[in-house]
Amino acid sequence: MISIIIPANNEEQMIGRCLDALARSDATPEPVEVIVAANACQDRTVQAAQGRQTALKARGWALAVLDLAEGGKMNAMNRADDIAQGDKRIYLDADVVVDPALIGQIGRVLDGDQPRYASGSVRIAQPETWVSRAYRQIYARVPFFAQDVPGCGVFAVNAAGRKRWGDFPDIISDDTFVRLSFAPSERVKTRAGYDWPIVEGFSNLIKVRRRQNIGVDQVGALYPDLLANDTKPRMSIPMLLGLMLRHPLGFVVYAGVALCVKLTPDRDGADWIRGR
Repeated sequence: MISIIIPANNEEQMIGRCLDALARSDATPEPVEVIVAANACQDRTVQAAQGRQTALKARGWALAVLDLAEGGKMNAMNRADDIAQGDKRIYLDADVVVDPALIGQIGRVLDGDQPRYASGSVRIAQPETWVSRAYRQIYARVPFFAQDVPGCGVFAVNAAGRKRWGDFPDIISDDTFVRLSFAPSERVKTRAGYDWPIVEGFSNLIKVRRRQNIGVDQVGALYPDLLANDTKPRMSIPMLLGLMLRHPLGFVVYAGVALCVKLTPDRDGADWIRGR
């Protein structure tokens, strides 16, 4: 059985699209349950999720919506894990839109008794603002996205893999923690993909990039043994020059964000920002 766990905080505008995409998924040979863990929501996230009950039931999938008073993504994932029945777990951000084939392909990758980590082929959704579109030109082409299995927005593990940790720890970067809990040979990217958004605007890009860096550093500090599984490829000088020539505006924006983060590494780092 597959359990799809979706933590959601004030995602009224996004959760419907996320669940609608799941309802359009291809048929799977095993049962699927979807658990939306709405946490400390002050909007109609819960109602919007519950409104997709009929569509998911028509797909043959069960839907449970948790209305949690306590906030925090990690707590939401842990509470959903407590009731999840699947031996395969897919953790999905509420602003992600999956391809119809993704859930089935991940399910097949997670077959077997050996620990396995899986994700889809990530596509960075087209932003609305020019600065975020320019940033995307470079960000979507960095080696980490092309050569690794990033897991941003979507990551999944089988039963043997899930035994590698208990509750999710109270950290910033859950995807980094889980990805580095698996050796490169245990990580698989499916052909099917998903759309994952980035924030809008230069200042928001800086805040998110800074928070990402802090989250990665936090995992390294708290779990140094996991760093042995970090194979994040570096961008070579020829690749850098090629991107600069093909996408000069994007390169300027991307480099500007990186420079601002480097010059102000500790400012607003722990605060989440939603720029969409």
